[in-house]
Amino acid sequence: MGIVAIILSGLIAGFAAGKIMKGRGFGFIVNVLLGWAGAVIGNFLFSKMGIWVEGGFIPHVVTAMFGAIVLLAVVNLVSGNKS
Repeated sequence: MGIVAIILSGLIAGFAAGKIMKGRGFGFIVNVLLGWAGAVIGNFLFSKMGIWVEGGFIPHVVTAMFGAIVLLAVVNLVSGNKS
């Protein structure tokens, strides 16, 4: 994937994860970083489950969203945030 596609998928994944987890988002830069971290976490977790993400843009966004949601859930659990 090209750099523009990586930034765009990170932004989409971070924004969607923030909305799914009932957050207000953290701003453009943090949402992109959250999406990128989510992509790494999602790929790691999927590989441990025997799921290999192949294809185009959409499967990578879905994987990044899954990882970003897991990341937000862990952050909320550690911080004690009940929202």
